[in-house]
Amino acid sequence: MNNFNDKSEWDTRCDLAACYRLCYHLGFTDRINTHISSRSKNNFEEFYLNPVGLLFDEVKASNLVRLNLFGKKVDKNNPYNFNEAGYMIHSAVLSNRKDINCVIHHHSIASMTVGALKQGLMFLTQHSLQFYKEVGYNSYNGFGLDINDEKKRLASDLGDHNILFMRNHGVLICGKTIGEAFCKMDDLEKACQTQIAILSTNKDIVEPSESVAYLTKSQYDNLGRPAGETEWPAMKRMLDRLGVEYKS
Repeated sequence: MNNFNDKSEWDTRCDLAACYRLCYHLGFTDRINTHISSRSKNNFEEFYLNPVGLLFDEVKASNLVRLNLFGKKVDKNNPYNFNEAGYMIHSAVLSNRKDINCVIHHHSIASMTVGALKQGLMFLTQHSLQFYKEVGYNSYNGFGLDINDEKKRLASDLGDHNILFMRNHGVLICGKTIGEAFCKMDDLEKACQTQIAILSTNKDIVEPSESVAYLTKSQYDNLGRPAGETEWPAMKRMLDRLGVEYKS
């Protein structure tokens, strides 16, 4: 049983741990080299990140590292540390976007492929149209050892978008909640995979008109999908059925 007394904080930890386990289940992993964050419910300037050195299927609610936006660990009793690159990426977003509470960064083959294409994400399918006018691009700059400079570049390139392709690297997906970020991530992956499949046919492409693109985007926004209200609980129920112990 956990020794965390605040229910809202523990629920946040459980949801974030569930997100890690679902990413593992779906194959959104790169050994220990990607990360997901969630802002604390009780302190706007603190957030949770995965322990450095653990695979996604080893992450659970109690071993998540709590740190502040300045890169200092808050939970001193946690024996784990956090990934410095993870801190840089996630604090860059959470410091500058008050509307964002969860950030997913991954290196899927499909997202890296689309991010390396000059045209980036193409709006060819219903899955992709929800991201119309919502995508930013960040040029590759090596490992980005100057943390302050990289944080400024990331925040600037993300702007008011919720998706940022880090060219030649990976992708960032932002959400108001963990469930929303997860659902956006899953749909974005399908959009990327479909784009690659379409381009591989080398045939003429039927593209939705700009008016249809705007309409579909507005329908997504007005319907509140995929905000995760119904899908996220269903995904956690799947983990429970599989006996995944992410809540410990």
